Amino acid sequence: MHLLSKFIVSGILLLTAGLLILVGTLEARATTAIYTEFPPTLPESMADICRQPDQADPLILNQTPGDSYDPLAKAIASIGRTNNLEAGVPSQCYTKTAGEANPCWTCHTARNGLNFMSDWTLQEEYSFSDAALENHWSNLFVDRTEEITAISDAEMTAYIKTDNYTPLREALEAVEDYPGYVPDLDFNQGFDDEGFARDGSQWRAMRYKPFLGTFWPTNGNTDDVLIRLPEPFRTDAQGNESREIYKINLAIVEAAIATDWTVPNEAAARVVEPISEVVAGLDLDGDGELSDEITVIRGIPGHYMGGAANVDVLRFTYPDGVEFLHTVRYVDMDNPSLLAKRMKELRYSRKVRFLDTWAIARRYEREFDDKDEGHVPAYTGTPLVGLRNDFGWQLQGFIEDADGRLRLQTEEETRFCMGCHSSVGATVDQTFALARKVPGSEGWQYQYLEGIPDVPQFGHDRPEILTYFERVTGGDEFRANTEILDRFFPGGELDEAEVLRAAPGGDKDILYLIQPSRQRAALLNKAYMALVKDQTFELGRDTIISPPANVHEAIENGDTELNATGKVFFDGRLWLDWSGVDGMTP
Repeated sequence: MHLLSKFIVSGILLLTAGLLILVGTLEARATTAIYTEFPPTLPESMADICRQPDQADPLILNQTPGDSYDPLAKAIASIGRTNNLEAGVPSQCYTKTAGEANPCWTCHTARNGLNFMSDWTLQEEYSFSDAALENHWSNLFVDRTEEITAISDAEMTAYIKTDNYTPLREALEAVEDYPGYVPDLDFNQGFDDEGFARDGSQWRAMRYKPFLGTFWPTNGNTDDVLIRLPEPFRTDAQGNESREIYKINLAIVEAAIATDWTVPNEAAARVVEPISEVVAGLDLDGDGELSDEITVIRGIPGHYMGGAANVDVLRFTYPDGVEFLHTVRYVDMDNPSLLAKRMKELRYSRKVRFLDTWAIARRYEREFDDKDEGHVPAYTGTPLVGLRNDFGWQLQGFIEDADGRLRLQTEEETRFCMGCHSSVGATVDQTFALARKVPGSEGWQYQYLEGIPDVPQFGHDRPEILTYFERVTGGDEFRANTEILDRFFPGGELDEAEVLRAAPGGDKDILYLIQPSRQRAALLNKAYMALVKDQTFELGRDTIISPPANVHEAIENGDTELNATGKVFFDGRLWLDWSGVDGMTP
């Protein structure tokens, strides 16, 4: 009996251990399901919001007679229907490098911070899944010259100056039981001089250096980014709303995200807006005293303040519940900020699950395993609630319909957003903007580019845009921006002296480098208007005046020829070195 008891106990222990391993595996897989069938089977918890069009629809849009604006209809019809399972691979990945032009370094780089992707090898070798070998972005090859010519300047101008955001808000507020994000920021009320939304929504605008290439106005896009921390981060220890606490916690987030990873936590320093250590109850600048006002955080604090004092700070990650709002817009040359009233896209993301260092590393390990095994990316969720990636971020987006009204993106259109915000080596916690924020108070304003110099990436000794021009041999990923080529590549050679005028200490700023002429801006706006009429975003949403020549229609995996010519780089970073700008370094 004694031996039998020992055998039974051992068996129970083994069974328990096995169950723990199984639970851990399921927990690790909680945010991602690998679908082996198509269409995938959706989680039962989504049943009510994922009904197919022929089922009873729980969503009711209160419309007036004759009003056909339903911002959800196309998204609902798309649930479970995706043709391009690799929609997260953007069109820029199909550029022809010719062994000389390398735009890939901006996204695919060596390990940094808690981003363990280390995908720099994609610069030297095409490594596409079978599903991505064909370039699905066939809109790149469509010549829309006739459609562009048919749009008058007056029509274009009126179009881009028309508000299509407020009608979306009003339409979604009329929907019963809609489970997704309802835009709660009133852009018409604007922002105060500290960047806070005047409508009381607690959104805060940030000013940042745009990411390289596609998001430059000269390539057809303007954008803005806003952040909102969860309620405990905006209240004091007694639960009272406190802007001072909110600013302190935003400063801590900024220091945790925007300082280069090669600097250890205790030495990390960031210029921030004026904040009070007395209110925080903590020495944040390391001088051994509590001051009424400081403008530098030295050393990353161990926790947040006020109502969030029980939340630990993990560098290079955002706290659970943080939200971002990102709008992509037309180019309005009459507006000093260049941001048009009309939105091309409204993008919303929220961190719905915090991961510790071990869990983050495990997610990247699984990313590598899935790629090696030939799995295509898969995400939980639907367009109605957004898709969730493996790192705890849930993303949802709206894009223009054929009449220019914003509608919820389809399932496939939403997948487009997931690639750059899931598994790209350059991101900081799967995001781009805050790491590129202008330090201090100057960076807590609604986006405008005037006055931002071409500072280098951290660890570089040459300005960032100059480096991009040099490595890409052009002003966009396809080397199709003829205006940039004419201005800064006379005779095919980069005019460094002219580009350096925008560097710190120069007589220009980045607008000199990335602002289009009025004529080019008009053509870019018209080109995208023509694309909107076609409603073929599943085939690409690039703003192009004419089909670019330097793009592959299909890929054969193998050598990009960049390594042989010494054009592979390991130093791409989002972090910027502001040391050459007065008042922006500790």
